[in-house]
Amino acid sequence: MTLRRLPLLPTALVLIAVAVMVRLGFWQLDRMHQKDALLVLYARNQALSSEALLLADKASREQTWFRHTTLDCKGAGMTRPMAGHNVQGQTGWAQWGKCYGPDGRTPVAEINYGWSTDPRAVAYGAGTVGGIIAPDGANGARVVSARPLPGLQPSAAPNPADMPNNHLSYAVQWFAFAATALVIYALALRKKMSSVA
Repeated sequence: MTLRRLPLLPTALVLIAVAVMVRLGFWQLDRMHQKDALLVLYARNQALSSEALLLADKASREQTWFRHTTLDCKGAGMTRPMAGHNVQGQTGWAQWGKCYGPDGRTPVAEINYGWSTDPRAVAYGAGTVGGIIAPDGANGARVVSARPLPGLQPSAAPNPADMPNNHLSYAVQWFAFAATALVIYALALRKKMSSVA
């Protein structure tokens, strides 16, 4: 098989696709190192006894995950029960509510007020909430209260050890896709060239 006999457009498309897949593989390796650094930061945060402010900027909140904080929550409402675990690891209902800012209307953070086997919502009111800052996709951070509402048990504290770092396996997948594409294309070319000859 000579270069002159290679179909130019299909070959170019395959090589571009392979290059993109290889680039994605290296991007996942970069993400793996970034995630490793964040996990080290989170383990350090977990060991700190000093409190952190719950920052308004969503991107900055990631730096405070797994630190202790105290919020002065205004407003009141009913919790939203969602699946969760208590400190013993039992599955049940985590009771979530909103912490409102000084105006009593602007939400500052989602609060896990405690855990129960009962899925019914419970009332919560204004007051000081102390707890641990946890990851939250929608708001950047949420707080798991250290002192549950009356009648509730403490929810499981967030733990950086529960955060997976799957980027190496993703990188291997991208490299495997690239290699597979090359092998399949080479076999297809070989078959085509042998049928022409």
